[in-house]
Amino acid sequence: MLAAASAVISLGSKPPSMTALFSPLELRETTVPNRVMVSPMCQYSCEARDGLATDWHRTHLGSRAVGGAGLVMTEATAVEARGRISPEDLGIWSDEHAAALEPITEFITEQDSVPGIQLAHAGRKASIERPWDGHDPLQPDDGGWEVVGPSDDPWPYEDGEAPPTTALDQDGIEAVIDSFRAAAEHALDAGFEVAEVHAAHGYLLHQFLSPVTNHREDDYGGDFEGRTRLVREITTAVREVWPDDKPVFVRISATDWLPDRNSWTVEDSVRLSDRLADIGVDLIDVSGGGIHPESRPDYAGPNYQLRYAERIREETKSDIAVGAVGGITTPEQAEAVIANDRADMAIVGREHLRDPYFTMNAARELDATDEIEGPPQYRRAWGF
Repeated sequence: MLAAASAVISLGSKPPSMTALFSPLELRETTVPNRVMVSPMCQYSCEARDGLATDWHRTHLGSRAVGGAGLVMTEATAVEARGRISPEDLGIWSDEHAAALEPITEFITEQDSVPGIQLAHAGRKASIERPWDGHDPLQPDDGGWEVVGPSDDPWPYEDGEAPPTTALDQDGIEAVIDSFRAAAEHALDAGFEVAEVHAAHGYLLHQFLSPVTNHREDDYGGDFEGRTRLVREITTAVREVWPDDKPVFVRISATDWLPDRNSWTVEDSVRLSDRLADIGVDLIDVSGGGIHPESRPDYAGPNYQLRYAERIREETKSDIAVGAVGGITTPEQAEAVIANDRADMAIVGREHLRDPYFTMNAARELDATDEIEGPPQYRRAWGF
């Protein structure tokens, strides 16, 4: 039943005069008004260290919705306290967290944008200071916490000793699955339209996927089937509580960027994407790397990860949608990504930090101001 529901995807038929970037994307019964998505970007701004959204989050996310982005995704939002990267990370593990996020989703929706939440667990990359405080590992005695992973190997910090890492046993794995399920329920209560499972960038679910970090010999390790089991079970748990008419995304690292090691590859990502489509996932958010400090991209230039999204889109047997991220900085780039059928959504990160109004700027530069509403308060300036 879920697999059938996942097939309710329309890539949007656009009139001949419409730019591809401003064509709608229909996923189940959710219509994303254009193909620009704000990439999840950590803000490390819960100053009370309680995971509760603040005015910063409302301003950060709300301004991108005012700026016209079709889908605004939260930062990696921890499904449990020990799943935070830093003490200042956003969380979604209680009713209180949902209540703090609800005004944000309401505001995003009022701007005719779609609110999405990335459900995350940092695994062995947890318990560190935020970047501008030093980014050093935090020990339990210093306000940190014991971290978990598929194996007991800690993150290999160059400076500073990693906090203790505990390999999850069966009870621990079931508790993590339950945390994702409960977090999805809280996210739904908060008013989110899209739930994204974070299985990229070297965090817990990616740690299970990659043979670089997964040395288990039980049902959650070993071959492809074992290493992908937790991602599939968590995604199933999220899909079961997320309404059938609303989409679920999964962000993956298409490659570990470690070609000289036994590691996660694009071929693995293609295979996993088909398995996720069977579960009921609607879009694969394609990123890369993060599993190890030596994991580095081949070329950190414009569209440097687009080839991975394109390959997944071309080689999967399902009709699952694909989002591309990485070095998309101009309206012309974003338009070309969609117009040339290389991906179904242009996921823009750092350029949205530089320009919250990226999408409205794109409409003006692409001569498409008649294809986007824009806030009436700003129309005189934008020429809408």
